[in-house]
Amino acid sequence: MRNVVIIGSGCAGIRPPSIPPRANLKPLVISGHEAGGQLSLTTLVENFPGFPEGINGPDLVENIKQQAIHFGAEYMHGGVIDTDLSQRPFRINVEGEWIEALTVIIATGASARWLGLESEMKLIGKGVSSCATCDGSFIADARSS
Repeated sequence: MRNVVIIGSGCAGIRPPSIPPRANLKPLVISGHEAGGQLSLTTLVENFPGFPEGINGPDLVENIKQQAIHFGAEYMHGGVIDTDLSQRPFRINVEGEWIEALTVIIATGASARWLGLESEMKLIGKGVSSCATCDGSFIADARSS
């Protein structure tokens, strides 16, 4: 039986683990198939506190994960295929393994819908973007052309 299970390891999912360990709750983070979420695909993150020069998305995800682990969080890779949230303890099925929890935080985030072009993934952050508000500055000079 777990005190806290967090479904999702994107920014919203990996931030809560740094809080429950302070209360000795030892949260379990289920990372899913896109560990770190969309932040893992982001190049320069300029608007996260504590990094005056900015930080690459994958590095930020790893830093937050390591901090959470340092303070007692445990990570499990896998996808949630079923849940029973109708009564306590809640039940979460992670690829065939049922886990019971007193509290469940669902922070599954979103996924970009890519076109499926062959060169798309290697051009992310170099003109191909999944976040207009995040990556708009890449093309700021193009508006005046």
